[in-house]
Amino acid sequence: MSDASLLALYGGTFDPIHYGHLKSVEALARQVLLRGVTIMPNNVPPHRPQPEASSEQRKAMIELAIAGNPLFTLDDRELSRSTPSWTVETLEQLRAEIGHSQPLAFIIGQDSLLSLHRWNRWEELLSLCHLLVTQRPGYPLAMETPEQQAWLAQNITDSVATLHQQPSGKVFLAQTPLYDISATVIRQRLEENQPCDDLLPPEVLAFILQHGLYR
Repeated sequence: MSDASLLALYGGTFDPIHYGHLKSVEALARQVLLRGVTIMPNNVPPHRPQPEASSEQRKAMIELAIAGNPLFTLDDRELSRSTPSWTVETLEQLRAEIGHSQPLAFIIGQDSLLSLHRWNRWEELLSLCHLLVTQRPGYPLAMETPEQQAWLAQNITDSVATLHQQPSGKVFLAQTPLYDISATVIRQRLEENQPCDDLLPPEVLAFILQHGLYR
């Protein structure tokens, strides 16, 4: 493998961050030999309802969730934007900082892979990074159309070495455990005063209760 170890980003709303995020990415990191993962919360998600917690609160919950875990770091650049968080623009900005030969990956869930064709300038993503895909329960493994399936077949790899050697261009379907946890379920449970101890780190739950979030 090259000296330029694979950099990996993990974007999302994280409203709130939970074990489904953390444990699946930890499993992915072991599989793909990642030294680190940069969590990048987005401010105004273009494709989904707006976050219930504020940017500051979501950032604080991520900091609590990853404290003491050397795998994770936080990049809050997208939180300072008032415009939609387009992944392709953030990746372009990063490429300008790290150069074009550094291997770079963006981590998404199976659900995001299936809806990738709705992303802004999605065809350009693989020119900027690899896509590392974690499994999500309840989502099919095949793309919606023959064209999308052909795109996947053309770009898929099962070679970890390739991810570390090439700067971009590949899709890797990781064999991660299926965690049936979603932020939606957590918010529903909190609203109904049901326990969530098994779904997210205790420090995050304490913050949520202290600030009366998702009520």
